[in-house]
Amino acid sequence: MARVRVAACQLNTVVGDLEGNVSRILDGLEQAEEAGADVALFPELAITGYPPEDLLLKPGFVADNLEALDKVAARTGRCAAVVGYVDQRRDLLNSAAVCANGNVVGRYHKRLLPNYAVFDEQRYFAPGTEPLTLFRIAGVRCGITICEDIWSPDGPMSDQAAGGAELVLNINASPYYAGRLAERERMLATRAADASCALVYVNQVGGQDELVFDGASLVLDADGHVLASAPQFAEHVMVVDIEVRPTFRKRLLDPRGRATAPALPVLDVTPAPNANEDRRSPGVLPALDPLDEVYQALVLGTRDYVRKNGFTDVVIGLSGGIDSSLVAVIAVDALGAEHVHGVSMPSRYSSEGSKDDARILAESLGIDYRTIAIEPAHAALTSMLAESFAGRGEDVAEENLQSRIRGITLMALNNKLGWLVLTTGNKSEMAVGYFTLYGDTAGGFAVIKDVPKTLVFELARRCGRIPDEVITKPPSAELRPDQRDDQSLPPYEVLDPILEAYVEDDVTAGELIDAGHDPELVRRIVRLVDLAEHKRRQSPPGVRVTPKAFGKDRRVPITNRYRG
Repeated sequence: MARVRVAACQLNTVVGDLEGNVSRILDGLEQAEEAGADVALFPELAITGYPPEDLLLKPGFVADNLEALDKVAARTGRCAAVVGYVDQRRDLLNSAAVCANGNVVGRYHKRLLPNYAVFDEQRYFAPGTEPLTLFRIAGVRCGITICEDIWSPDGPMSDQAAGGAELVLNINASPYYAGRLAERERMLATRAADASCALVYVNQVGGQDELVFDGASLVLDADGHVLASAPQFAEHVMVVDIEVRPTFRKRLLDPRGRATAPALPVLDVTPAPNANEDRRSPGVLPALDPLDEVYQALVLGTRDYVRKNGFTDVVIGLSGGIDSSLVAVIAVDALGAEHVHGVSMPSRYSSEGSKDDARILAESLGIDYRTIAIEPAHAALTSMLAESFAGRGEDVAEENLQSRIRGITLMALNNKLGWLVLTTGNKSEMAVGYFTLYGDTAGGFAVIKDVPKTLVFELARRCGRIPDEVITKPPSAELRPDQRDDQSLPPYEVLDPILEAYVEDDVTAGELIDAGHDPELVRRIVRLVDLAEHKRRQSPPGVRVTPKAFGKDRRVPITNRYRG
């Protein structure tokens, strides 16, 4: 059996930071070389960061990315490096460069370009069409693929394996959502077993706007068994020795017993394997508990959004409710208590219990805490508007004034002190429009924007730092006397399953009714979701943790009369 030592370099790159990304890649390469690796793998578009989006429309950016690749190639030695970058021929190509001994010795262009969910690669790239080539690394014939190439059973891996590949090296920028790790592992196991070919999957890690990449790189043998795994949500260089059995032991055959493809050409990269006799097998890490996984995604997404955008501190409006409490705990874990500021902004309707709950939480977390009462501004605005509002009873207009005063207050702190405002609305509220535009949505980042209210409760219980009184009291916006959420909305345990079906699964109102849901309730909820689209478009980005988040995932027209 041949043996090849692979370093899967799970990096947290930054979109557009070409110099910084080159430095990260070279640091990973140095670790791989020190470990005696034969080849080091880096994520998809590691040079540019993923996804670079319309930066790709700038010719200067593409040219700079090619210069950055040359800097990486020049630093390579015996250990080969497979690096994601943007190639430019007649069109732009999502590419992997194979570098060794100071040069780019080969290239692979991504063939399958995703154009669904958060992906729109066909907007920027042309698919690779060149004949496939294998690369001999440490005596092992290797195929190179990029992300989506591996997801299709008819993708290039099957052709590479049939053409003689013994190992496929797959570089990725695969975003996270809850349950994604198990889906990914099942798919990769199927590909490896179907092709009878060992497989290394290296994934990006880190937050980029609303996306979070979870890492969790994997190595699988030719039977689809996981040999090694890297941690979730953390940078890591995983070094693994892979023993590769000869391809003649098991081949993909057609019904007549002939190989399905001729042998592919092989380009020598590093013919001699590492002579080191020690064995590297880091083993398989247990997957995080589902709740812990979501929580870690929220922490990483928040940390990277804040830091990658040049902020050090954040400010949160602490109401004493469960949503702001959870956001505060996440912020502390993401940035440290010394960088989190809580502001209580009580109105005439704020209960003593809520004010106490906010203070107790802030004290227990050790964050800066202050009270800025909004009653003077509320009284001034109601007086200012009294003539225009004459003859009309109090309604949502007066309620929303309070939320907008709070938004103004937090944004003033942002302007004066440089603190990024974290908003605290959850996915259930975002879905039905149960939030105040230019009030609750005033801020820079919406931490739990993609977390349904029922999941907010689960996460709050799991984190163990939110007072029981906050978790058990009825949710309320406290914008009028004795207000509760269930006066305006159905209970969240009823609401959330309907929202999941309508928003994430694209089930129509008619299908929900046919499935046994109350017709009047369904029509009401669907109408609320549809009418709130204009409000969601004006909301800040937030961490994506479900298969379909509001934002890139879901592009519903604002002007829309369909009520299916």
